[in-house]
Amino acid sequence: MTTTVIAHVSDLHLDLSERATQRALTVVNHLRDMPGPIDAVLVTGDIADHATADEYAQARKLFDLPYPVLVLPGNHDRRGPFRAGLLDAAPRDEELNQVVRTPGAVFLLCDSTIPGSDEGLLADPTLRWLDETLTAEGGELPVFVCFHHPPVDLHTPYVDRVRQFGEERLAAVLERHPQVVALLCGHAHVAAATTFAGRPLLVAPGVASTVPLPFEGLPAVDYELAPALAFHVLDDRRRLVTHYRALGQPHPES
Repeated sequence: MTTTVIAHVSDLHLDLSERATQRALTVVNHLRDMPGPIDAVLVTGDIADHATADEYAQARKLFDLPYPVLVLPGNHDRRGPFRAGLLDAAPRDEELNQVVRTPGAVFLLCDSTIPGSDEGLLADPTLRWLDETLTAEGGELPVFVCFHHPPVDLHTPYVDRVRQFGEERLAAVLERHPQVVALLCGHAHVAAATTFAGRPLLVAPGVASTVPLPFEGLPAVDYELAPALAFHVLDDRRRLVTHYRALGQPHPES
């Protein structure tokens, strides 16, 4: 059976501190040391904490992996420095939407950020781009639609206040395109799985920190729980299985 394996990482919040660096290295070294194969590493935003050139330079070094690395912006990122630092592109400020094709799947990386806001929204130009790109791609390959902000409540009030809104517009687009097998996002700093518009909606855990559930009785943000990531495995019947992996306490690079 043929499979496509995606390592899904999110919310590194790199700020040049030792703590953020070591947590990111825990995840990156785990990926680098795996025998694989991995078809892509997807990073769903909040890569930098302050969107500085130095933070993106550090991220670029960390993302030097033996697999394709797909990146999209989160609310802590800024489009211009993100483009310049990670994509070798002109530092423009319009929506940053990308198509990445691998042998087994197509990834549509959508910009759900609103400059100056922590909330998310797929702007009208992004939704038009998504609809037109899905139409042009057809149904030959399965498609993952990816963005930073989850378009549903996750029952974590700390995150739900700043999730992706206007989600009914996204649902209307997805209804026209059955080749979309899942939606992948971050932002919540918690591993979560639900559905949206009849598709799996899979949320990556945070690398920098974890947002506990309100009934756990923990602080709103926990900085001690281990960094984690997700592995999505898609088979040739378009059946998707997700595994979440916590990596223990971060340790210095040897």
